[in-house]
Amino acid sequence: MLKRSILCLGLLSLPGLASAEPNPPANKPAVQPRAPVSAGTLEAAISAPRVQIALLLDTSSSMDGLIEQTKRQLWTVVNAFQNARREGQAARLEIALYEYGNDTLSAESGYIRQVVPLTTDLDRVSEHLFALKTNGGSEFCGQVIQKATQQLEWSKEKKDLKLIYIAGNEPFSQGPVSFKTAIASAKEHGIVVNTIHCGPSEVGASSGWAEGARLAGGQPFNIDQNRAVAMIAAPQDEEIAKLGVELNKTYLGYGRSGAEAKKRQAAQDENASTNAVSATTRAMSKASRLYDNSSWDLVDGTKQGKVKLEALKDEELPEELRGKNAEERKAVLDAKEKERTALQARIQQLSQERQKYLAGKEKEQAAEGNNTLDKAILQSVHTQSKEQGFTLE
Repeated sequence: MLKRSILCLGLLSLPGLASAEPNPPANKPAVQPRAPVSAGTLEAAISAPRVQIALLLDTSSSMDGLIEQTKRQLWTVVNAFQNARREGQAARLEIALYEYGNDTLSAESGYIRQVVPLTTDLDRVSEHLFALKTNGGSEFCGQVIQKATQQLEWSKEKKDLKLIYIAGNEPFSQGPVSFKTAIASAKEHGIVVNTIHCGPSEVGASSGWAEGARLAGGQPFNIDQNRAVAMIAAPQDEEIAKLGVELNKTYLGYGRSGAEAKKRQAAQDENASTNAVSATTRAMSKASRLYDNSSWDLVDGTKQGKVKLEALKDEELPEELRGKNAEERKAVLDAKEKERTALQARIQQLSQERQKYLAGKEKEQAAEGNNTLDKAILQSVHTQSKEQGFTLE
């Protein structure tokens, strides 16, 4: 039984793992349900520059540490794109998630499962991460790269940033699909593949990981997947985290998915709260434009033109709006939006103060090297985003 880990990030409503969607066939990508959008909103979504990340996690039994790092660092990676722009236009962030190398997955699928398609629903991604469980299995680098390339709805715009990060500790050449063939196909789609070997650099170099990155036009990294994530606390953390939870009160779920999505939002706050800094970085993400819940929240949905308040039936509305006339409903909605704006502004102010405090601490940590997942990703993202004309600051 092969024991290794693979994480693939390609620039990013989940029940538990047992109830998540099954493997989609290779020739039929899983489709994410979408709310109806207005013509203006649709045009804006199409024209916005995109950063697309697909996370393919090896969930074999030796990779608990890698998955744990991913859980803790998700919001740190997301926050790197808060100010992402190309030619002055704000970028859209989409994240996808795969798992593979797990004996509970079918041999016919190559022990690979698409868990979440490319989505802007960050709570969905977080929920899936926290639901993943490891089990021994066979892990195939070439095949998982091929499936991610074929199944996901990658942007056809050449200037968009499309990245894959594949991490593991077994030879890169294993499995029925040649990694050279899979990488060639990814390059044809404008996808850059970065490799993250979990172990010593000399082993990664001798087992194909460095070669894979070279062929893909990406960067090779080596990390210690079992290393505890160094999380630097700051004086602003406690208030930021509390304000992040307060933000939930400003969300008005509509339609069939609204109530479930609000529960998911609270559950991901709870998941992040197991680490004080994770709770802070999640709250920072929730205060940014990247935290888009327009598919279920009336404040985001009406602002983006994805839903019209007057078109909803009483039973499709949240409790706060039921039994009220149109004027009263609008007053509640306006009040929620005003409250959310004020909370987000305060979080953003505290985040700036926090960043100044952390600047010196991060310089001290830099001497320790890029040996955790987030450091590898952020280093390559800054380099490769510039090559595509993006600015992140």
